[in-house]
Order: sequence, then C-alpha cells, then structure tokens
Amino acid sequence: MIISKGFALDERSQIAALYWKAFGAKLGRVMAPEGKALAFVERVLDPTHSICARDADWALRGVAGFKTMDGALVGGTFRDLSQTYGIWGAVWRAGLLQLLERDTKNARFLMDGIFVDPTARGRGVGTALLDAIVDKARARGYAEVRLDVIDNNPRARTLYERRGFVAGDTQYLGPFKYLFGFSAATTMVRTV
Repeated sequence: MIISKGFALDERSQIAALYWKAFGAKLGRVMAPEGKALAFVERVLDPTHSICARDADWALRGVAGFKTMDGALVGGTFRDLSQTYGIWGAVWRAGLLQLLERDTKNARFLMDGIFVDPTARGRGVGTALLDAIVDKARARGYAEVRLDVIDNNPRARTLYERRGFVAGDTQYLGPFKYLFGFSAATTMVRTV
C-alpha cells in the first residue's frame, strides 16, 4: 500500500464517485439528483486536504479527508452550491448541510471522511489511511485526532476502535434522521 498526499486533477471524477458511494445514502436526499451531487463534489474537492491510498500500480484504492480552518476535502461555498443547484436549491441545501458541520476550532486534528473502493475493502486500505491521518496530525503538532461515526456504520466504528479511537459524545439528529438516514453520530478521539 502506497500512501500519497493529494491527488491529480484527472482523478477528481473517480474520487467524487467513490465519495458518493460511501456517503450517498447519508446525503442523497439533500444533494440529489445524483448527477448534480457528483458534479458538486467533483467541483469542490480539495486535494490539499486529502491523503490517498494506492496499490503498487498507483491505482487509487481509498481516500481520507481532513478539515482545517483553511478548508476540507469536500468543502465548497454557497456560490458553489448555487452554481450547481440554483439559488433556491442552494438556500435549503445549505441550511440542511449546516446540521452536519463539525467544529475545527478545537485542539484536535479533524478527520473529515474516509472512503475505500469497494473492490479494495478488507485489504488494509482503511487501516493504512487512518494511520496516515494520525501521522499527519502528529506532524502538524496535534495531540489528538477526532472523527465522527454514524450509528448505522458499525463496520467503520469497529475499525476505529481497533485503531485506538475511543467513543465520546453522541449527537442525535432527532426528526432529521429521516432526511439523512441515520439517527446519531458519535465523536471518537485517539491520542497521537
């Protein structure tokens, strides 16, 4: 497994598709239709906030994103939303997406999404990406890494626990669970 910083411009559509496979069930009702969602994600991807896992042939196998005060793997602005969905489509989507936003003003390095090509699952890609995120946090001087895991993703939670992450607070979505397809997200932290 080869870990690399960032990705090439010609990989944007592939990364957007992998992202959507991983998070489409969670974001689909808000970001639909799928074609527009993929166009939006591809448009706002920021390679400076990513770590990629590749095989020996340099084929992309997975991506871990992180969020800082300077941006995120999948960020974007209201303008980006409106250019994809129109002004009214952007207004209501921005309001709902705000419910999923996470604070970056704390002393923890924030992992903001990890996704693995379905054909590469079970081959250590997720573990390698998590270890790379921890290394990135250490290199940037952080004492802890933080991530959030949704309640209907026990496979991811098991991986995080196996790699030393400890569950903390859980935030419940209340009636918004019907919109996002999950009921709660638990913050998990690992000491670097």
